Amino acid sequence: MKVQFAPLNIPRTRRLQTAAVLQWVFSFLALAQCCYVLFFALIFTRFWLISVLYATWWFIDRDTPSHGGRRLPFMNNLPLWKYLRDYFPVKLVKTADLDPRLNYVFGFHPHGVLVAGAFVNFCTLSTGFLQLFPGMTPFLLMLPLWFRVPFFRDYILSGGLIPSDKESASYLLRRPEGGNVVVIAVGGAPEALDARPGAFTLLLANRKGFVKLAIEHGAPLVPVFSFGENEVFDQLDNPRGTWLRWLQERLQKMMGVSLPLFHARGVFQYSFGLIPYRKPIFTVVGKPIKVERNEKPTEEEVDALHELYIEELCKLFEEHKGKYGVPEDKHLSFI
Repeated sequence: MKVQFAPLNIPRTRRLQTAAVLQWVFSFLALAQCCYVLFFALIFTRFWLISVLYATWWFIDRDTPSHGGRRLPFMNNLPLWKYLRDYFPVKLVKTADLDPRLNYVFGFHPHGVLVAGAFVNFCTLSTGFLQLFPGMTPFLLMLPLWFRVPFFRDYILSGGLIPSDKESASYLLRRPEGGNVVVIAVGGAPEALDARPGAFTLLLANRKGFVKLAIEHGAPLVPVFSFGENEVFDQLDNPRGTWLRWLQERLQKMMGVSLPLFHARGVFQYSFGLIPYRKPIFTVVGKPIKVERNEKPTEEEVDALHELYIEELCKLFEEHKGKYGVPEDKHLSFI
């Protein structure tokens, strides 16, 4: 394979963008493991007290992730995130206003490999969320297992991430003052196994927990589609029924995280590596779907709202696909 190296005269700004995305990929793929190693390694050194004190703090602070988290505004505003935004670039598109007196549930699609659009738009302020939706605060749901990692849990909490369980989401949705947006990547980790350029298949047909959550709290549902999310990484072919897909699905059920074998470009060359391609991502926030509160919704009520949600998501996709480079013959499919 012929390797295409990056030219030496790349502008400084582009180099900083690449450095920002390298840090982001490292955080997703290896930072948690490094934090685990650091925590236990310190125990066997003269700095053992750091781990002991942190363990004490961890115990005292154990309920914070499920009680609104601990967002640090300066972390959301780091210049680093503007370079990350501009690398792709990522843009947030509004189609309707939100009422800051209400709490909302955003359904984010597709998951992609590393949920780039969700992270940049809802865990940083680089794309102008607060200006587009004044009075609203986004909270992105993440697998609970990451909140059990020492040091790493505090890092992700600072960005506005909370565990993807009912307790954490309900805590925000029942707050009477409103202004909270719970962002759920509905397809979750399994959908990442289908994330590849040109893919428009969503794991949604039997995903109804987020709909039931919205009904229980009377929170309007908002479909969100991130055009370009699946374009930033390639992935090894793993169609359903193959041994690779079987193995990936087994590991996902055991570990809770999926292991897509993705690749794109490198830092100093464009031929291979784990750095995403420079492909634009347009995250379009649709119109809210009004939801009547019912603490004990029936299965029929959940199914009806779920069907309406899918219709609105398809409508959002069809209305905007032409603007963002999706061929007219492409349509969403659901599994």
